[in-house]
Amino acid sequence: MFLREDTRKVNIAGLTVGGNSNVYVQSMTNTKTQDAKTTVNQIRALEDAGCEIVRVAVPDMEAATAVHEIKQQIKIPLVADIHFDYRLAVECIKNGVDKIRLNPGNIGGEERVKIVADLAKERGVPIRIGVNGGSLEKDILAKYGAPTAEAIVESALRHVSLLEKFDFYDIIVSLKSSNVLRTIEAYKLFAEKSDIPLHLGVTEAGGGFEGIVKSSAGIGSMLSLGLGNTLRVSLTGNPVKEVETGKEILKAFDLIEKGVEIISCPTCGRTNVDLEKTVQAVKLKFKDYKDNITVAVMGCAVNGPGEAKEADIGVACGTGEGLIFKKGEILCKVKEEKIAESLYKIAKEMG
Repeated sequence: MFLREDTRKVNIAGLTVGGNSNVYVQSMTNTKTQDAKTTVNQIRALEDAGCEIVRVAVPDMEAATAVHEIKQQIKIPLVADIHFDYRLAVECIKNGVDKIRLNPGNIGGEERVKIVADLAKERGVPIRIGVNGGSLEKDILAKYGAPTAEAIVESALRHVSLLEKFDFYDIIVSLKSSNVLRTIEAYKLFAEKSDIPLHLGVTEAGGGFEGIVKSSAGIGSMLSLGLGNTLRVSLTGNPVKEVETGKEILKAFDLIEKGVEIISCPTCGRTNVDLEKTVQAVKLKFKDYKDNITVAVMGCAVNGPGEAKEADIGVACGTGEGLIFKKGEILCKVKEEKIAESLYKIAKEMG
């Protein structure tokens, strides 16, 4: 199996994907790409959340033309999502897009694939082949009887072979399904056959709590196997939540710096403060804190002091108050409503 560090390297506007590079968080706008101003505003919000690569839908020539204006106003690599019409890919590449997402097999024959591949190669634009279990070729579905992991992989390799036939190798692949186990199996199977970098995700994961859980389970499992070079958490709604979730998944696997990590206990009958409210107050207080720091917010004296000692700073709460720790040393006792403020003040003094 080709693990993360074994994959070939692909350059996206100066961002190296693959090999021993970082795992990058990607998202996709849900604006009308033709409305460049609104799209740029959403991309800037995604940039502020930590998004490192952004994709826009390109359903028509008006959207392909807008790509040029959008590209001039954003900082992160821009990906154009193309289906069926090779001319949209050509226009986007000419308009300065940094990467194309398409499936070579559905843009109308090998001549058209060659046109796109040749221009992409000339301009240094990589292509992501995005295979979804819900849109496999009819003959592959007939062969396997269902969108199995094997079927998804065969489809991906078919698309790859079309590009490689024209000496195009700057390829990234995704193999998504709405079924978590099938998705994991597809990525594992593909990684046994190819050194192409992998873009992770569980497609159509849903919105809110359910989507976050499903995506975290699938993406986390694949990261734990050493797979994945970029990722997108696909959630219904504001894409900023996708980026925030993706960053937290990477933090959990120590694949990026943690920044502010707040650990807290689940509470029990020993808790004599409103711990949920206290944790939220601490999160809000540290929202713009830039340094790496672990803050422990513990509800009682059973596990609290021990966990607080493991953190950079922390609090072990009693009845309406809390003991503030710094590197395991008790500093002071403060009232419940002063906990967040006290922790932040000590962090600033440390930083």
